[in-house]
Order: sequence, then structure tokens, then C-alpha cells
Amino acid sequence: MNYNLDSILHKKTSLLTGLRKLLVLLKDQKRKLSIALTAIIINAICALAAPFLIGYTVDHYVATKDFQGTLVFAGILIAIYATAYFMFYTQIRIMGSVGQQILFNLRGQIFAKLQELPLSFFNQNKTGDLISRINNDTAKLANFFSETLSRFIGSVFSLTGIAVAVLVINIKLGAAALVPALGLLIFTSIISGWQKERNKKSLNSVGNMSAEISESLSNFKVIVAFNRRDYFREKFTEASQNAFDANIRASYANSITSPVYDFAANAAQLIVLCLGIYMIATGNLTLGVLISFLSYSEQFYNPLRQMASLWSSFQISLAAWDRVSDILQLQSDLLRVEDTSTKSGSAILAFENIAFSYPAVGDAPGKLVLKDINFSLEKGKTYALVGPTGGGKTTTASLMARLFDPTEGKIYLEGKDIRSYSPEERTQKIGFILQEPFLFPGTLKDNLLYGNEHTTEITEFADLLTRFEGGLDMEIKGSGEGMSLGQKQIIAFIRAVLRKPDLLILDEATANIDTVTEAVLQDVLNKLPTTTTKVIIAHRLNTIQNADEIFFVNGATITPAGSFDHAVDMLLHNKRES
Repeated sequence: MNYNLDSILHKKTSLLTGLRKLLVLLKDQKRKLSIALTAIIINAICALAAPFLIGYTVDHYVATKDFQGTLVFAGILIAIYATAYFMFYTQIRIMGSVGQQILFNLRGQIFAKLQELPLSFFNQNKTGDLISRINNDTAKLANFFSETLSRFIGSVFSLTGIAVAVLVINIKLGAAALVPALGLLIFTSIISGWQKERNKKSLNSVGNMSAEISESLSNFKVIVAFNRRDYFREKFTEASQNAFDANIRASYANSITSPVYDFAANAAQLIVLCLGIYMIATGNLTLGVLISFLSYSEQFYNPLRQMASLWSSFQISLAAWDRVSDILQLQSDLLRVEDTSTKSGSAILAFENIAFSYPAVGDAPGKLVLKDINFSLEKGKTYALVGPTGGGKTTTASLMARLFDPTEGKIYLEGKDIRSYSPEERTQKIGFILQEPFLFPGTLKDNLLYGNEHTTEITEFADLLTRFEGGLDMEIKGSGEGMSLGQKQIIAFIRAVLRKPDLLILDEATANIDTVTEAVLQDVLNKLPTTTTKVIIAHRLNTIQNADEIFFVNGATITPAGSFDHAVDMLLHNKRES
């Protein structure tokens, strides 16, 4: 299955469609939203009432020099402004809480989804880009809901109310004031798709830069060892330049609306002023109404000015949501199947007509790794997979542990389709030790009992635990900082053996370890039950010389190699041919 996030295409969406996509995230915030919406509506009503009252006061009290009436309405205006301020504070505080809750929920959902997805997903996507989607893109969405959405809704209410009010008060002057707004509507609809695309490319470039930094820092030892800091700098500079260029283009796209909106607002003010003075001169308008219209015009186009920046934030949020939802909508292709049929025989694991190909990624074509493979593993025996680098040994081991599913054929675990086991059942039966052991912060005991219930059986390894200062209570920092690879691998071996798996796979688990530590690890393996089947992938021949059966993996085939000497001959022959 193709899990490459960069290959996902998105259709152009309208304003309403985009809003519906984002508002799905608010389904658990109805109570807070109702309070915030009430505050927004009251704030909009206060903003709508103030210009009308100012015009009314000018015509009925200021013009007649009624000082007492003027003071009364001044007090009413102060109360309205105070109410508007309190409502604005309320909506900002509530929506800020909503934004942070959405941020918390989204990051939890993404992390949970990442745990559900198969290994092939992580093989096809860069770690830095995934981190950017979890951190940067979700923050953009939280900012939209905490600030942009409430201001956007408030602006819509204000605009609608003001448009109705000016048309009711004086339809001719009201229509003149709203004409520039129609031009803005057309302009915005034309550039919205272009803005979203520019913002999406900007977010992608930030993700790519994060991926480049993450990969470079992960391999910094190699960079230092080969003194290729210049290569690191060149790669970072290229990624940074691409991000810079994309951000500049996005900033240009986002800022182009502001001057257009400012021009429309100024044009509307000029139209209202000129037409209003003419109507006053002809006796069709009072000064108070003109003042109200000028205030309404200012209040109408001020939210429009804000909506220019809000629109940019909306487009950024849509682009961020596309990147986040790309992950959330993915489904694992490692589905559990119902299979009550059993395959007779004593094999712990069997491959039946297995073929496997890696999917095409971008312009790179898919790669056939295995084709028409049939073999079985008996309980209690030790098997070795040998062959050239890239021949398919690790892929075969990954299929055994169901890190991938075969393209064709079936794999049977204890006579049942391996897909019919739950992840808990499968991992209890199959152990996997990698070349690079995984440790996490905590005590040595925490790491040994990771996924294990056999707490009492740790005492079997008491002599080995004396190698660690502090024993089981030794603190492990980071992923094992300050520990040797041999110490880490001893922990990984003990952790796997404690599970007493029916099948244990060792993928180059002793490749980078000295012979003394390798002997210690062999002592750990000797504590496994005699019924445990072991599969060893190794390049060092002394590691596999005691295997009961050896398979040669290369050229999409798995061939029984017979004796140890025959396997050596096959390796040497393949090396000469390559």
C-alpha cells in the first residue's frame, strides 16, 4: 500500500466546504461554543447600536442643544461599550480554551493513529515531516480556533447587521456604501485557491526542512567521522532556502489582500461622504444620519480589513488541516482476518507461495523482493538466513513477524493464518531482536520488564546483571546514553528471552558486538525453552555455524543451502559474480 503522504492530492474546496472540514473538530465543544457564540452576538449588537445612537443623539439632542439628553445617551453609549468589551473578553477567553483543547485532542489522535499504522508507513515518510505535522500544523489549527474563528464569526455578524441597517435607514446611500464590498467578494473568490496552494507549499517546505535537520542530526556521528560538515551545511542550506522561498511566496499571497481591502474601504468612505453631502444639500438627509453612515461604513470595512488577514489564516489552517487529516484518514493494511481453518503439520511457521514487493514511491518503481517462496520452520530448531546485502533477509524476517503482509500467498503460525492472530497474541509468540536495541528512560528493571510479566524470572540473569552498576535499579538516561552497545544488546536479549517466545528472530543482533559479548548473549539464548525456534540473520559466519538449517536469500528466491560449508561456497560464488 502506498503510504507516502506527499503523493496525496487534494481537491480545491469552497469556503463553506472548508469551514465544514474544520468545524468537525468542534463537535465535543458545543457548550463552550454556545457561550462564546452568545458573547459574539451580543458584541455585534453593541457594535451595531452605537453608530445609530450617535446619529440619533446628534439630530435630536446636540442639534437642539439639549445637554441633559446628550449626557443620558452618552451614559448609554458608555454602558454599551463596556458590555461590548466584556463580551469580547469572554469570547477570547473561551475560544482560547477551545483552541488548546483541540490542540491537545489532535496531537493525541495523531499519535494514536501513528501507533496503528504499519512499518511501511514510516519507511515511506520522513520523521522530521511527521514531527512538523504533529507540532507545527496542529498549532496552526489551534491558533485558528482560539483567535481567528471567533473574530471571523463576529465579523460576519457585524457585516450582516450593518448591511441590513444601512439599507433600512437609507437604501440609496446604503447601496452606495456596499458597492465596493461586491468587488472584494469577487476578488477574494478568485485568489483563495491560489492562497491555499501557496500556504500548503510553505507548510510542506517547513516539514521537509525539519526532516532534513532530523536526519542529519541522527547521523551526525557519521558526518563528523568523515569530516563532511560541508555536506550537512549544503543540505541544510538547500532545505532552508526552499523553505525561505516558499514562505516568501506564501507571505506575498497572504498580504496581497490587505491593500485591496484598504482601497475598497477608503473608496466606500469617499462615496458615502460625497453622496451624503449632496443629499444633505438637497434636503434628503440629516447630518446625524450621515455621521451614522460614516461610522457604519468604517465599522463595515474595518471587519473586512480584518477578514483579509483572517482569510489568510483560514487558508493556512485549511492547508494545515489537509496535512493533519492526511495522517488521520489512513488505515493500516495489516488487518486481522477471521480464519478458523488450520494447516496440519508440526511447523511453527510456514510460507506458502509467498511473494512480496515494496510499493512504488514517487517516481521510484516498486521492487520485487520475494517470489513463489515455500518453506517451513520446525519447533526447537535453529535456522539461519544468509545472502548478500539487499537480498531480502530482513524482509523475510519482517514477514515472519508480520511487520508487513505478503503481496501474494499466506503465512501460517502454528497452523493458523498469521493474520488471524491479534497483535497481542502474535507478539507473545514471536520475539524480534534488532541490530540497534531500543531502550527508554527509566530503570534497568523497567526496560527488562517492558512488555513482560515474568518478573520473578529476572533472577535467572543475576550474574549478568552484575555488569550494570546499581543492578536492576540503575537509571537509564535517554535511549541508553553512556552505555556500550554490548550492554544495550544484553538488555534487549534478556527482555526478549523473558517473554519465552515460540519463535525468536535475531536480525544482525550481534553484528557490531565483540566475540566476548557475543558469547555472553549466547548464554542468554541458552535460557530459552528447548521448544523455541530461532531464526538468525547474520553476515559473520561463525554466528550461524551451529544452525540446524541454512537458507540462502537472494534474487527473490530462498534456497536451502544445506551444510555450513555449502552455504559458505554459495556466498563466495555470489560475491565473485557480483
